[in-house]
Amino acid sequence: MERPLEATRLESSTSSCFLMERKTHVKINRKQIMLAKLRKSCSCTPRKLKNLVMDFFPVLRWLPKYQCKEYIWGDIMSGLVIGIILVPQAIAYSLLAGLKPIYSLYTSFFANIIYFLMGTSRHVSVGIFSLISLMVGQVVDRELLLAGFDLNDDHYLPTASSLPSVLNYVQHKFKAHLFFFLSSQVLMGIFRLGFVSMYLSESMLDGFATGASLTILTAQVKYLIGIKIPRSQGQGMLVITWINIFQNISQANLCDVITSAICIVVLVTAKELGDRYKHKLKFPLPTELVVIVVATLVSHYGNLNEVYASSVSGVIPTGFIPPKVPCFDLMLRVAVDALPLAIVSFAFTVSLSEMCAKKYAYTIRANQEMFAVGFCNIIPSFFHSFATSAALAKTLVKTSTGCQTQVSGVISAMVVLLVLLFLAPLFYSLQKCVLACIIIVSLRGALRKFRDVPVRYHVNKVDTLVWVITMSASALISTEIGLLVGIVFSMLCIIVRTQRPRTALLGQIQNTSFYEDDLEYKNLSSVPKVKIFRFEAPLYYANRNYFLKSLYRLTDLDPNLEAARRKKYEKKEQQQPKKGDHTTANGLDMGETTVQLVPKQIDFQAIVVDCSSISFLDTTGVNTLKEILKDYKELNISVLLACCNPSVIDSLKRGGYFGKDFGSMQELLFYSIHNAVQFAKDLNLSADCSANNYLPPFPPSLWLVHTQ
Repeated sequence: MERPLEATRLESSTSSCFLMERKTHVKINRKQIMLAKLRKSCSCTPRKLKNLVMDFFPVLRWLPKYQCKEYIWGDIMSGLVIGIILVPQAIAYSLLAGLKPIYSLYTSFFANIIYFLMGTSRHVSVGIFSLISLMVGQVVDRELLLAGFDLNDDHYLPTASSLPSVLNYVQHKFKAHLFFFLSSQVLMGIFRLGFVSMYLSESMLDGFATGASLTILTAQVKYLIGIKIPRSQGQGMLVITWINIFQNISQANLCDVITSAICIVVLVTAKELGDRYKHKLKFPLPTELVVIVVATLVSHYGNLNEVYASSVSGVIPTGFIPPKVPCFDLMLRVAVDALPLAIVSFAFTVSLSEMCAKKYAYTIRANQEMFAVGFCNIIPSFFHSFATSAALAKTLVKTSTGCQTQVSGVISAMVVLLVLLFLAPLFYSLQKCVLACIIIVSLRGALRKFRDVPVRYHVNKVDTLVWVITMSASALISTEIGLLVGIVFSMLCIIVRTQRPRTALLGQIQNTSFYEDDLEYKNLSSVPKVKIFRFEAPLYYANRNYFLKSLYRLTDLDPNLEAARRKKYEKKEQQQPKKGDHTTANGLDMGETTVQLVPKQIDFQAIVVDCSSISFLDTTGVNTLKEILKDYKELNISVLLACCNPSVIDSLKRGGYFGKDFGSMQELLFYSIHNAVQFAKDLNLSADCSANNYLPPFPPSLWLVHTQ
């Protein structure tokens, strides 16, 4: 639709004028545009097909331009370091997922290869992630429990020689869960729903990660002290687990307790020293690998499993298990569990990708990241892998060890492949308490968020509340419900902020044309007979009543009550006895009665509404402004709008605020507060002079002029 021109004519102190005009917008035929886009998307040309393939596999764009001499050593170094870190973490995180270590190794291998082909971030490390492993483990445990398996011990974990039925059941369950999870991500990529990540606030994600970290820590305590307790399921898992721990603390395995204490001291000390002297180290110390190697040797030659009944990892087969198709009949049962997994995985991947892209000055594509992470799961789901995501700790290590491209991911995959083919059986005697120590120490970053609460509270109290609510729900109820609570509560905070925004009366900064909040700044001058009201939010149906209440409260005038009071006064005057009768029926003097009925004296004749913070109006918002315009007009008070943005002006036009043909627009709408105040002063002067039978010249042109 072609819009009429709007011009703003402003007069400065030197009486010079300048003109601001709205551009004329050419009529847009949306139907033709949609058809053109549809034809373009459905057409198939060699050039378009090439671009489609290269967009789907970004490696085809950057690999031919790979600067080998400049990049190769950094990629090799970071790839080797990540591979060395990845192996012990993969084995450890299998405890969280309730699966054997071989599945974590499969997951790490395939994820690095596929993200190398499809990812748009150069630095993100994709693979197993503690939070995702925990969520997968909760689903596996629940389904095993429903199938009648006993979770009071770890015997349900499949080995090469026992419980083949459990093996098949676990495989089918987590593969179906994974397939639905990755299908959700791929569908989100197809429908270009990458923008969904914008609604996951940093405070909510931090709170969710911290709450889940508490759950992860709690789940590992039984391995630390070597007790056998049920793997709790459902809501309140953290509390129930701690109750079971204290009830069975007397059964603690002394060997596991001593081993855990030593490992935690070594790991924490090494991490702290690494953080302190990281500027002097060319790459992080492979502390986890050293601890695993030493602990495995001690456990093997000390026969800790046979002598002290210390729980060990057991048989880890070499090679690849033949691929199997996921059981599609189970997909509907795990659909509800897969959705939060897809959201969390994508949110963390995109957040880390954007962080790295900003730091190293390149761009990523959120929708392609959905495809990349989705296919990092869809292909491995046939090879006994579980859900993957970007991992913060390994990503930071990659960037600090010279990573330049995802070639480093291929190097890491080769290290994992070496373990898969040859070295996996060597970890048979590795104690589970050692793996639990690695997991707990890796949570240091998330648990340190508690120290940031005072600073976070000082910066923004609402964001702190979002963090606390999300963290508490994730830890005390469940991770899935915690995610839902965090998203809903974040949205409610936004709604509440717009529903009850800040409002203020403005005063003039002396000897200037600027106006500010009278309660926040000193030495402001009030404008005689003019009230300037600021509303710092969009005006829509949810905050309409608050807008009106704030306006009436700050101006100390409710036009509806005042109009009713005046009508009552007029009615009383008409009912007064004839002149000469000075007493009423109850004996009171008429003078006293008249004084009691005099209407309230109004000390202003114009209200200027500062619309600079009103980003949009809905139908209710427009009707609200029309309502106050009409109500105050009955009291001979003008309502002037200032600093409206173009979308607000268009909403007012469509809502008929300026009347037919916008005839009253020049008297209602102003480019700045000062213009409106000057116009209001001239109106007041004109009204005063009219009372004395004198009319001054028409007010200067300070308004928005509407022209055809």
